[in-house]
Parts: sequence; structure tokens; C-alpha cells
Amino acid sequence: MIPFNVPPCTGHELKYIAEAIDAHKICGDGAFTKKCNKWLEDRFGAHKVLLTTSGTTALDMASLLCELQPGDEVILPSFTFSSTANAFAIYGAKLVFVDIRPDTMNIDETKIEAAITDRTRVIVAMHYAGVACDMDAIMDIARRHGLLVIEDAAQAVMSSWKGRPLGTIGDVGCYSFHETKNYSMGEGGAVVVNNPAFVERAEILREKGTDRARFFRGQVDKYTWVDIGDSFLPSELNAAYLWAQLEMADEINENRLKSWNAYREAFQDLADAGRVELPTVPEGCVHNAHMFYLKCRDLSERTELIRFLKERDILAVFHYVPLHSAPAGLKYGRFCGEDVYTTRESDRLVRLPLYFGLTSEDQARVIAAVRDFYGV
Repeated sequence: MIPFNVPPCTGHELKYIAEAIDAHKICGDGAFTKKCNKWLEDRFGAHKVLLTTSGTTALDMASLLCELQPGDEVILPSFTFSSTANAFAIYGAKLVFVDIRPDTMNIDETKIEAAITDRTRVIVAMHYAGVACDMDAIMDIARRHGLLVIEDAAQAVMSSWKGRPLGTIGDVGCYSFHETKNYSMGEGGAVVVNNPAFVERAEILREKGTDRARFFRGQVDKYTWVDIGDSFLPSELNAAYLWAQLEMADEINENRLKSWNAYREAFQDLADAGRVELPTVPEGCVHNAHMFYLKCRDLSERTELIRFLKERDILAVFHYVPLHSAPAGLKYGRFCGEDVYTTRESDRLVRLPLYFGLTSEDQARVIAAVRDFYGV
């Protein structure tokens, strides 16, 4: 079976995990955590980066930094993972879903303004497949209406918008280092604090509501409980695994892009003939080859394609069920405007195997099977 995903492994992970164990420091904020934070800050020009236990908890921290009150509204796409919504619903916010763009599967920036009310506090820009939302338009809307912008950049590490790394443009950005992401620590993530006013509180939230970070910098003579917070800090063992990935970030990125480009070249004739649609990368976007997907004619054809590939020992998968139609989405949110593309496009999308180290032989099998399905 050719799997859909294989978690990245560079060969140095066990060495670094052993180093963390030998240093008798396996809880958070050891040497490897600090290395990862600094690498992310330096590489992306980020104001402050803090590793978290997951991309979900990074979003939870971002939500807490927004200081939402029950009944406040958050605008977000319906085509996203539940974590994007949970982070705000859990604190009593009302979710306002808007339609997506069919080309990128990202939030349609032209639909945001109509969804704004006097209770709106936050816009969430989720960068699907590592391809940027139109951040110029979104930031302009936010400035004019006095709103915060949270970037769900879970899939977008190493992607950019007009030269600016994704996750560093809004007030707060959130990365994921789950095993399905380009860079992994098993379970893990990072919160990217771009608004300087949020930095000190982000450190406090991450350290269970204490000013422990200030204590270790010598800014206070003892640390104590000063705010709400939680245990958002990951184990040093996870950070050691991630460090092996970040050391080879460019090599991993180039390897994935090579596979992504090979898929695109192989299926361009199918797209030209109108048999499938391929991913769109708008001008100004640099993507990270997080995934390669095809859009079939409809749900029935997608179902048949997935079945056809599985019979040939190839695992291809669809993606999100739109949140606004899910039981929790109906309970905690509402859809603003018309669902023109969200459901239709999500029903057509199928993701092909793509991971660091995908062999050319396995990729050729995937390509041949897809082309066989379409009779070419």
C-alpha cells in the first residue's frame, strides 16, 4: 500500500532525543525548545515564537489573547478543521462562516465585510494547502473595522504572501507540527506573536498563568500565578524530534515541491481537457507543497476514484466536511451569505499521497493509476 502520508524522519531524531534525556531535561523549555523557537523567529522574521503542544493549542492561545466575551463574533471559513472553530467557540464566541474561493479553497475575502456586525472581533485566515489567503485585502478590512486577524497557518510553514512568511502577517499566527504536516514533532505546534502588546501575556498563558518566563530572565525575584493559563508547553523530547526537521527544512521543502510539480505536470493534460481541476497558486503566493489535490467532476466521481485507487493499494483521501453543516457548526455558528462553493468544492476534492521521501517509483504508480481511471 502506498500511504497517504509518512511522518518525516531525517535520521537525527533519536540522537537528539537521547541528548535531551542525557541532559536530564525532558520537560519543556530546554535547549531544543529554545533552538526551535529561535530558528522559527530568525527564519521568518517573527516577533516572538513559542512552541505549543499542538496546532490546536496554538489556536487556543491565540483565542485567549483576543480576550473574547460570550456573544462576540468570529468570521472564518467553513472549509477548515474543527480546531479552527473550537478555539473560539470554547470561549463563548459566535462563529460566522463565509464562503470560500473555488480557486484556492481559502476564505473569500470579498465576502468578509458583509459578515461584519457590531459584535465582530476577529477574522480568521486559514491558509489551505499552504497557499496564502489574500492577506492584503484581509488586513485592510481588519484595519478599517478595528478587528484582530488570526492566521491559521497550520499547513503553511515555509509558505509566503508577497515575500512575507505566512503566520507573521496577522496579529497572531498558528503553526502545526502534527505528524501529517511538512515538519513534525508527532503532536505539536507554535504560536507566532506578531502584535507586541500580546507577547508578555502569551508567555504567561503558556506557563499555566504564571510569570515564570520573566523570573528566568531576572525581571522578577519570584514567579507566581498572575493570570489564567494552561499547560501549552510541549515536552523537550518532542522539540528534539522537531529540531531534526528544522535543520533540514529546505531539503524537505525542495523534496516535497519536486513531487508536487511532478504531479502537476503529469495531470496537466487532464486539466486542459476539462477532466479534472488542479490546485491554483495565485500570483504573490509561494507555497510549501503541503498537499496535492485533484478536483473531480462531482462527489460520485471522487468516491469512485478513491475506491479505484484503494483497489490498487494507493491511499487517497478527501478532506473537510464543511463545518457549517456539522452538528457543532449548527449549534455554535451560522453561515453568512450563500454557500456557493464551500460544499460543492469540498465534495469534489481528493488528496493524493505526498510526503518527504515519496519515491519516484511510488509516485509513478499513483500517476499511472489516476490516468488509468480517466482512460488516458
